[in-house]
Amino acid sequence: MKYHTKSAIIGRSGKRDEFGNGPVFVHLFRINDPHKTDIVPEKFIDFQKIHKIVFENLNLSYLLAGSDILINDLEYIVVKEEKGKPGNLVITGKQNKK
Repeated sequence: MKYHTKSAIIGRSGKRDEFGNGPVFVHLFRINDPHKTDIVPEKFIDFQKIHKIVFENLNLSYLLAGSDILINDLEYIVVKEEKGKPGNLVITGKQNKK
């Protein structure tokens, strides 16, 4: 699904199962660098039993403190499970390049 947003934080939200699959969250924000504020996400998206996340054509940052991925300067983001490959989450979108 396509979401118009400024930034996103993506991470694992719990323990993995015996097959290595785990719950994943995608939080969408109206500002860049939301991890530096106490702002609540404008949208919460959750997935279960995800094995792999594929990022396509996006500049991203790895936040060591929480082991999460941050994507800033978005116009929109597309988040979907890969067809024919359950457990693979594909994240694409468009960023304003600086």
